[in-house]
Amino acid sequence: MAQEPFALVITDVRMPRMNGMELLAAIKQRDPDVEVLLLTGYPDVQTAVSAIKQGAFDYLAKPFAERDLMERVAKAIAHRRMKDRNEGLKERLRPGAAGRRLVHGSPAFAQVVATIERTARTDASVLLLGESGTGKELLAHHLHDSSARAGRPFVPVDCASIPSELFESELFGHVKGAFTGAANHRLGLFQLAEGGTLFLDELGELPVPFQAKLLRALQERSVRPVGGGEQLPIDVRIVAATNRNLQKEVDEGRFRADLFYRLDVVRIAVPPLRERREDVDLLAALFVQRFGSPLGIGGLLPEVGAALRAHDWPGNVRQLRNVIERACALGQPPLLRLEDLPPELGAAPGPSAESGPAAGDEPPRGTFAELKARHIAAMESSYLEALLKKHRGNVTHCSEEAGMARSAFQKLMQKHGIRSSDFRE
Repeated sequence: MAQEPFALVITDVRMPRMNGMELLAAIKQRDPDVEVLLLTGYPDVQTAVSAIKQGAFDYLAKPFAERDLMERVAKAIAHRRMKDRNEGLKERLRPGAAGRRLVHGSPAFAQVVATIERTARTDASVLLLGESGTGKELLAHHLHDSSARAGRPFVPVDCASIPSELFESELFGHVKGAFTGAANHRLGLFQLAEGGTLFLDELGELPVPFQAKLLRALQERSVRPVGGGEQLPIDVRIVAATNRNLQKEVDEGRFRADLFYRLDVVRIAVPPLRERREDVDLLAALFVQRFGSPLGIGGLLPEVGAALRAHDWPGNVRQLRNVIERACALGQPPLLRLEDLPPELGAAPGPSAESGPAAGDEPPRGTFAELKARHIAAMESSYLEALLKKHRGNVTHCSEEAGMARSAFQKLMQKHGIRSSDFRE
């Protein structure tokens, strides 16, 4: 469980070294969402009640029919999926989540923030343009939080991750029986964002057939769920973002001109990090505080700051964040050193795992468990990014090569703050 997430654990009760109740407690302490199914040849009511109180999903006495076991497994998995879906819904509907900070000291980014805050006083559509990793979604959040809609939902939509045939259902919803598999009515993202802000990230990925339907919805301020006969009114503010040249997409027929003009009311160009180097020190300090403080790392040596400021940051703020997280995972208190940075930032490569530490070197600081956790985190992050780069952001292909369930791969991506859309060409 320390190496891979699981949805369900099936365990006996009577076992050597650790019994099933102790294992249940350890599992719930590590991840309360994991479902646990207990099996025992010595059933008693007191143990069953205690197990359920401690968070077990179910309790099955031996001997049992395979059918009974598989029914309980299916119910446990369905319960876990429902919890995951509810958590995802809560995340989408959060009314201005705390913890987001716009850290900047450069005039270029200060001008962007000022424009955002002026625009927040209106309901005008906003189009954020800029390279991947520049903070467009953070700015969209700031726009929402600064507006009169701040107490209502902020719903992000990753247009690159939705299959083209599902766009209409995802954004407009569907009625029961609208198509095969539509067992229930489902609200669309427009309805979930009612009164708030709908953020269309990776706007350039919108399939052309759906663009006309989206334009109609924005013009009429209403949507019709798939399979439904009634137009439902909507009240949402649209903020869109893309790293593409939309005018070029329009000229080449890959994006509708009328939709472009509808969304391009207030256009804001977000500068890349290499054009606002004054922000590098501030952002690095923020990320060191976030990732290093729990490990006893309180800052970085001057030569590290110089190396960070000299780099061009093709991956922008997201790349800087990942570099600092990696350095904190592999570095030692109290300060980050040049050798903690990846080689592309001018750091000299450290000793290989095979060669081990040089003679006379002191062992790294921290407990074995802490060092192991830091190295595993760094390995996981590098492995995920390498796979996503290889498969151009295709999570299904990545999870297959990794030998993992797609949901487990996605959860690992969420753990490290990695998005598949950043690896799509």
